[in-house]
Amino acid sequence: MTEHATPPEPFIDREISLIFQGDWGQANLHRICGWLCQEIGDRSAPGSRFGIWSGRGGTDAVRAVLAQDVDAALLTPTAAAAGITTGAGPLAVPGADRLRALGTLPQRDRLVTCVDAAFGVSHTGELAELLPSLRIATSPDDGVNLIGAAAHRLLDAHGITPGRLEQAGGSMLYAERPFPAIAAFRDGGANVLIHEAIMTPAWQRVAEHRPVTYLDVDPAVVAAFADWHWPTATVPAGYLPGLDHDLEALEFSDFLLVCRADLPDDIASMIAWCLVATREALEVQYHHLPPDRSPVSYPLDPKAIASTPVPLHPAAEATYAALGEGASAAGALMWA
Repeated sequence: MTEHATPPEPFIDREISLIFQGDWGQANLHRICGWLCQEIGDRSAPGSRFGIWSGRGGTDAVRAVLAQDVDAALLTPTAAAAGITTGAGPLAVPGADRLRALGTLPQRDRLVTCVDAAFGVSHTGELAELLPSLRIATSPDDGVNLIGAAAHRLLDAHGITPGRLEQAGGSMLYAERPFPAIAAFRDGGANVLIHEAIMTPAWQRVAEHRPVTYLDVDPAVVAAFADWHWPTATVPAGYLPGLDHDLEALEFSDFLLVCRADLPDDIASMIAWCLVATREALEVQYHHLPPDRSPVSYPLDPKAIASTPVPLHPAAEATYAALGEGASAAGALMWA
């Protein structure tokens, strides 16, 4: 690996006030915000103030930034962010042209459809023949929750709407976060689960009480999400209990940090620098988990951090370019 001179550590020599928006308070987005607040605070003038608002990691992140309620916000998955630039999908909101990205925090996740094996089905389209029997656990499609938006579009691709399901005698079981929905499926309150966070221990318990089947997305779902520029991805065989083949599911990876185009250059540059140069301070918080079971993928790859589906803030882009040409600070690895 080629050695280069270490670029100087940045410092903002004025008082700043910076507000991030994360998740509900106890999950990964808040942890990322806390990490950045401390690292930026260590490199800003005394008297600087930092805050974290609770959020939901969905369309609320984009709206809070555009409304100037917060300076930067995290959302997931980045697959949904294609709509910011293409004008299609749940993140196609007015004023999105004012958004810029500060970086991506990589994590590998999928939106998986899991059913009671007694149904005898193998693809999502077959669920439409079972409406009276379906009790589907997922998140609400309320204009904010991106899990719910994706799950309902998947179902709608086969004509399964909440209204039609209820008329047939089936039901939806809604939960804002993954774990109540996963538990409802595991314990028999639901017989269909459509959710993410597949790296967590909760997913390893879904088959505790009965055999389960994981459903591949079919062409109708792929076509429905093509309009949103939302791809599919693979879950390898054996990753989930009872998964005996490589599963084709909806991509649900990565955390995207967004801001407005008018975020001051020195702050945007500092955030980008901290994302790369101090990344070990975040990684160490996940070292008790195997890398392929961690909700933040480590070791963090600077090239992946600098790769975003929304145009980068110019100051962040320049900082990533500078770090890519020289050695990163704080003991982080070289890009090359």
